[in-house]
Amino acid sequence: MSKRSLAAVGAVVVSLLLAACGSSTSGGGSSASGGSSTAAGGVQVGVILPDTASSKRWENNDRPLLQAAFDTAGVKADIQNAQGDKAKWSTLCDQMINEGVKVLVLVNLDSETGKACETKAGAQGIKTIDYDRYTIGGSASYYVSFDNIAVGTAEGEGLVKCMKANGKTSGPVALLNGSPTDNNASLFKQGYEAAIKAAGYTIAADQSVPDWDNTKAGTIFEQMFTKANGNFVGVDAANDGLGGAVVAVLAKNGLAGKIPVTGQDATDEGLQRVLLGTQCVTVYKAIKAEADAASALAIALATGKEPTGVADSTPYPGQTKPSVLLKPVAIFPENVKDVVADGFTTAANICTTAELKAACTKYGVS
Repeated sequence: MSKRSLAAVGAVVVSLLLAACGSSTSGGGSSASGGSSTAAGGVQVGVILPDTASSKRWENNDRPLLQAAFDTAGVKADIQNAQGDKAKWSTLCDQMINEGVKVLVLVNLDSETGKACETKAGAQGIKTIDYDRYTIGGSASYYVSFDNIAVGTAEGEGLVKCMKANGKTSGPVALLNGSPTDNNASLFKQGYEAAIKAAGYTIAADQSVPDWDNTKAGTIFEQMFTKANGNFVGVDAANDGLGGAVVAVLAKNGLAGKIPVTGQDATDEGLQRVLLGTQCVTVYKAIKAEADAASALAIALATGKEPTGVADSTPYPGQTKPSVLLKPVAIFPENVKDVVADGFTTAANICTTAELKAACTKYGVS
């Protein structure tokens, strides 16, 4: 896939949303990325990020992208990270409501705390946006994310491709799922489990990892591996962090690269493993497209504009929500270069050892 086609993911939706926002200059710009505006007045948009443990994206990608968009629009924003603490997350919600924000952009830690925040915000006339993670039973005004079933399907189909390349057209597969409190994890699983079963493979082990904790993932998978005597033809790990934990266990048993493993997020570590052949596939979600869509929507709402480019969808069974759902891309060694060309990471970040430099040269990563 070319740079042009990757960069176009969600571009139509984002451009429509941006058109709705105009170039409002109400409010002052907020502080530089890495920090947040906490001035006692004029904050128009509050953003609560979940943690730094489940993925590096929240601080490395989402925060600076969102902050830059708000700064450019002259919209004052308060961006905070709950660091995986539900009590802190709820406190941040209360603080932002008390700041008088017009819009809250929320990445929940679980649906219960997310729902409580959205209820409080709604009572104050504050618009809420579920960002990346859907709040089950919540009252968010909008939802901006990737089509998470499609993310899981890309993982599952990628795993099937790699298992068949290994000559395994059937056999036992292990599932290492994300946090049971994260609705996205259930949607990912829905996608990859269906793809794996449809291809004729059996699910031999199936466990979730609390809080997407990579250390716990290693322990859980080691127990799964031991119980099955290593008899897996593939492992679907829900993201690159969990995939790395699986690969570490396989490496200890001399099987890294011999049993295909999945992931998602196109982290530097995940891309490195894809290039080296120890991880079969990762899934690239163009976070800039997601952040642009969410920030454009928040800016429109904060400045009194009517957002466009949002369509009703069903991000969770039985619930319809005005949503922006973007499309993911499966990444194999041959198209790692497209993630770099899209500006998501750099060759310098990936091609860090002699072995990786050789792989980068082979697959045109520069």
